[in-house]
Amino acid sequence: MKDKQAKYPQLRFKGFTDPWEKRKLSSISERVTRKNKNNESTLPLTISAQDGLVDQNDFFNKQVASRDVTGYFLVKNGEFAYNKSYSNGYPWGAIKRLDKYDMGVLSTLYIVFRPTKINSQFLVSYYDTTRWYREVSKNAAEGARNHGLLNIAPTDFFNTLLVVPKIVDEQQKIGSFFKQLDDIIALHQRKLDLLKEQKKGYLQKMFPKNGAKVPELRFAGFADDWEKRKLGDLLKEFSIKSKIEDEHKVLSSTNSGMEFREGRVSGTSNLGYKIIKNGDLILSPQNLWLGNININNIGKGLVSPSYKTFELINIDSSFINPQLRTQKMLEEYKNSSTQGASVVRRNLEIDSFYQIKIFVPTISEQEKIGSFFQQLDDTIALHQRKLEKLQELKKGYLQKMFC
Repeated sequence: MKDKQAKYPQLRFKGFTDPWEKRKLSSISERVTRKNKNNESTLPLTISAQDGLVDQNDFFNKQVASRDVTGYFLVKNGEFAYNKSYSNGYPWGAIKRLDKYDMGVLSTLYIVFRPTKINSQFLVSYYDTTRWYREVSKNAAEGARNHGLLNIAPTDFFNTLLVVPKIVDEQQKIGSFFKQLDDIIALHQRKLDLLKEQKKGYLQKMFPKNGAKVPELRFAGFADDWEKRKLGDLLKEFSIKSKIEDEHKVLSSTNSGMEFREGRVSGTSNLGYKIIKNGDLILSPQNLWLGNININNIGKGLVSPSYKTFELINIDSSFINPQLRTQKMLEEYKNSSTQGASVVRRNLEIDSFYQIKIFVPTISEQEKIGSFFQQLDDTIALHQRKLEKLQELKKGYLQKMFC
């Protein structure tokens, strides 16, 4: 019978049966306090949950570190850093290894260390779990969070206990497994980012800009000028109210698309909600300027009476859809709204909204363009789902493969 005090992960590689053991971080690593006194590096680093230790300039689009970084820690490739700043999803901060650069500099608010008696890749994966939260939470002073920082002394941090395999080969196998999984996730993320960038490029080239009457890029066989049309000529507002409780599923319009809403809003009845169908346009009058405008593509349903709902007239829904949240249109929505009760609320002036103009080609060209962007959106959505499944898969393995 197994010792009840012994630690065994739920899932492990074949051939490994020994219990895992508790080890102090100080017994398997050593602290790094090397200063950048000779200005060996001027690369300021920060921690990204997705990419680890990265250039501040890339992450924040600016340098947050001081101009003089000689008093900062000099961190070298393969060394770990603990950022004691907590954030959404990271209640006890984050611990990451420097992989992207040979060296860089970090604020002395970070705790830096290098592994000595443990597989480094295993440690990367261990700190992707939440297992280490237990120990850090014991040592972080209660109520001492200040300006987003956790109050934990380096001595206490290095006294935290980790549960690790005794056998180095098991550490190596686990580390290698998660490294391969991370590489696959990174590859899918790059593909998704590339597709999104391609869509931005096509939006720039396949719609007229700078006063032009035709786009830079067109399908073969189309040569006519596009016409400038007011939104008011392309939309017809309607309001069909539900008369039966729960007549259809309740839908919600968000800045990223339409979605089904679980339950009822604030527990109220959905009698009097607006009935919409596929192809209808829905917008939030107060949040339109932030991009809350959508073509419904998830089926017949109910939406809150606070939304405005429209039918499209003489325009293809898949053609107008990719234009709805371009930066140009967001500016138009903002200019058609007045300041509301808070900084994130603006009240739509419907007459001004109707005056917004867009360029429109013949219906056959609209359909070609709309079909192209629909296929592109479907491909992006497919890659997004694959990425999310891989991330969920990793989360599941992290739960089961560590004690």
